[in-house]
Amino acid sequence: MSSTPSYVHGTSTTPLLGETIGQNLRRTVEQYGDREALVVLSQGYRATYRQLWDATTQVALGLLAFGVEKGDRVGIWSPNRFEWVVAQYATARIGAILVNINPAYKTAELEYVLKQSGTSVLLLSRGFRQTDYRKMLEEVRPRCPDLRVSLVLEDDWELLLRNGAHVSERTLAQRESTLQFDDPINIQYTSGTTGFPKGATLSHHNVLNNGFFVGEALKYGSEDRVCIPVPFYHCFGMVMGNLACTSHGACMVIPGEAFEALSVLEAVRAERCTSLYGVPTMFIAELDHPRFAEFEFSSLRTGIMAGSPCPIEVMKKVQSRMNMHEVTICYGMTETSPVSTQSSLDDPLEKRVSTVGRVHPHVEVKIVEPSTGAVVPRGTSGELCTRGYSVMLGYWNNPEATRIAIDEAGWMHTGDLATMDEEGYVKIVGRIKDMIIRGGENVYPREIEEFLHSHPGISEAQVIGVPSAKYGEEVMAWVKPRPGSQLSEEELVRFCTGRISTFKIPRYWKFVEDFPMTVTGKIQKFRMREVAVAELGLEGAASLRTA
Repeated sequence: MSSTPSYVHGTSTTPLLGETIGQNLRRTVEQYGDREALVVLSQGYRATYRQLWDATTQVALGLLAFGVEKGDRVGIWSPNRFEWVVAQYATARIGAILVNINPAYKTAELEYVLKQSGTSVLLLSRGFRQTDYRKMLEEVRPRCPDLRVSLVLEDDWELLLRNGAHVSERTLAQRESTLQFDDPINIQYTSGTTGFPKGATLSHHNVLNNGFFVGEALKYGSEDRVCIPVPFYHCFGMVMGNLACTSHGACMVIPGEAFEALSVLEAVRAERCTSLYGVPTMFIAELDHPRFAEFEFSSLRTGIMAGSPCPIEVMKKVQSRMNMHEVTICYGMTETSPVSTQSSLDDPLEKRVSTVGRVHPHVEVKIVEPSTGAVVPRGTSGELCTRGYSVMLGYWNNPEATRIAIDEAGWMHTGDLATMDEEGYVKIVGRIKDMIIRGGENVYPREIEEFLHSHPGISEAQVIGVPSAKYGEEVMAWVKPRPGSQLSEEELVRFCTGRISTFKIPRYWKFVEDFPMTVTGKIQKFRMREVAVAELGLEGAASLRTA
């Protein structure tokens, strides 16, 4: 066993940016004003950096006209639209705190977030898919006393701009002069699997630097065009996507309001994108699309796969069939702005497909024994903790939850189980809450998922633990077959036998067309457990751990 402790610090000769988001965007506009900044294909919208700057100025003035003060919360409830991006930068320029509201929220969640954050101005779209946002807002508004103004993007955008015409740019400049980079400017609600979500509060310094260093790792420049099909309300979209682009003069290319595989393939081709983002399920959907062969990907070179563990076989296909030879894996969480580790463009293939890379610049990572907090030796599994500029200011109006998440030494406890090798590469082996304990044996779902993905007939596999009177828990696999594949339990058990330990072979199998997931594409394993317990008639549901 190694005697080297599982601790690393991301030393860097590139300093942190000591500026606000508005100051950074202004520098980019001065350098790349005539370059294309934002393309939203579903709206036919195109803007250069100078045009984007002017748009953020107009909206900032409009919000000032509505009486938005520094520190006021401005909610945005919308799928991916150009107005979302403009609002992101406009609110940062006036020191308002943008509250990201999940497009999939229902009335109870909407009411909770508006009240908990004290949102006073809400920008919302008319709706998303079959949901009418205006009707839902009408229902909860009487119970949201702080909410003064609501503006529907499709109906009231021009009103917002007209109102701004009554405020001088000098007033905006005066507001901007009062801002500091450590000021909070964003609240992102973590998707809690039990209880209500918590509002991770992030500063200019948190998210601007994280986006900047993601872009640095991908070697972004003004010639890059980044296809962003992941949602803006999430760090993946607004930080790793938007801020990585605007801090480097690259172009944000938005295929549509929400992910749709064909629109992504068409966007990459039409806009000659050099980079593509997605969670593994998105890349799987693109690779499996019946029209995939019609598209060529010669413009692509890089991108990010993140959000959930990436199956090795999927990574290999993304590199070989989509020309993304410099694709990287990122790991992080909303509370750390979000990225803590990232693979490098020139990492060996084995490292890029089996790890989440090494520590980000100016960030510290350690792996500890969960029960004692002691740093474990390299190669030993433990809880991953992060410290540095990227750690959130705290959970909004929730000091108790903040104390639980961030210890006295400033370490954010992630709840993820990981190992670190001698070279500092980190491998995520599961969630502390996800780990299956079968008859005293620790079983990591990720390991079994990786193995099942090597079966040619499996498109995607997810593994969970379900209650067992005999063993405490048993292993269950949900399998999505490839189109045209005929799979059976017997065949898959044979496939596993002799190749993985007997206690790791799933006791239960379920064949599905899709998995329950969040709007960001994250698999909801707690929902899978609920379904499994109900369908299998298993006892002990109350003791089931949730992810």
